[in-house]
Amino acid sequence: MQIAMVSEHASPLAALGNVDAGGQNLHVAELSVALCQKGHAVTVYTRRDDPSLPARIRTPAGYDVVHVPAGPWEPIPRDELLDHMPEFGDWLHRRWSRSAPDSAPDIVHGHFWMSGLACLRGAAGLGIPVTETFHALGVVKRRHQGSADTSPANRLDLERTLSQRVDRILATCSDELFELARMGAPHDRMSVVPCGVDLQRFTADAVSADAPAPQRRMPHRIIAVGRLVPRKGFDIAIAALRHLPTAELVIAGGPRPEELDQDEEGSRLLRIARRQGVADRVHVTGQIPREHMPALLCSADVVACTPWYEPFGIVPLEAMASGVPVIAAAVGGLTDTVVDGVTGTLVPPQDPNALAEAARELLADEALRHSCGAAGRRRVASRYSWNRIAADTQRIYHRVLAPSEEPNEKVAAL
Repeated sequence: MQIAMVSEHASPLAALGNVDAGGQNLHVAELSVALCQKGHAVTVYTRRDDPSLPARIRTPAGYDVVHVPAGPWEPIPRDELLDHMPEFGDWLHRRWSRSAPDSAPDIVHGHFWMSGLACLRGAAGLGIPVTETFHALGVVKRRHQGSADTSPANRLDLERTLSQRVDRILATCSDELFELARMGAPHDRMSVVPCGVDLQRFTADAVSADAPAPQRRMPHRIIAVGRLVPRKGFDIAIAALRHLPTAELVIAGGPRPEELDQDEEGSRLLRIARRQGVADRVHVTGQIPREHMPALLCSADVVACTPWYEPFGIVPLEAMASGVPVIAAAVGGLTDTVVDGVTGTLVPPQDPNALAEAARELLADEALRHSCGAAGRRRVASRYSWNRIAADTQRIYHRVLAPSEEPNEKVAAL
């Protein structure tokens, strides 16, 4: 099968941790790898944001990355890309309209709403079905961020239209499925296919020759990972640290370490740590190389995921694969992945006292931590391997291409 992945702002080649580089980049990369391993030909189309980038790259994993000339060849904030999507879509249409048999894909998979718009434009009139993974919904972002939401004003209307026009929606969690239903997306064209985790990379005994974080100075270590943006809720973990005198907090993610001084959110978090009187126990590392992330997680007693909202959340999967218990805010996809009382603890969002109470219980009981860690590893091994996610995705592609040959059922990998 010839598969076109369209990820307009999230290149699978980008370094993770910057403001616009996170879970979507990883999802596109890992899903492409897993589908290639199943014998499919995968091409990822992403916007060209650097004149030095080649037009096409064949990755070592076997999939191709094509840099689409849409807008200026320079970085543009994600929320300012909508005006360039017609150019992106027209470029795809010209490419897929060529007479060469391998020019047009059998199926197109858009990642994020703007990619979906480009997919519909690119596939128009060509008979190519379009599937869509939103990764995040504007209605949820606006609900939680209000006037701070920098999305285009018409995002909600465009997402609603997109949800009704694509051939299939692959929601990443049950919460997203409910949100889409409230938007009017057709029930019979939605499936739940979550993100996955690399079970070979993330293990309970991962080590690294290079120290992935500051040397531990306290009996217990709590780790939080993600882009340095306010909605990730790292300030909640900092506030909870006041009630955990034996613990230190490592916050990994964001710009490169040498750029942290100029990072607005990183500076804000350090100011909060000083006000809370825990600055000596808070370490903001900046961007951690991907190859060091398994060892970093293995150095934790607990991984804390405390966002205001979370469309899915890959970090809990990586922590569970590493045999580390997770304390997570009960929002979005985290309520699917983290089993309360089994693989960790779910707490109310934006509640540092509840987070501190949950952490205190886990940190005081080594046997409980080991039990939760082992249960987490079993859960991701059975539910969230990229091989399983690719198999579920492949099944949906076949259903879209030949609906009469597939049973009309939802793929739920929860």
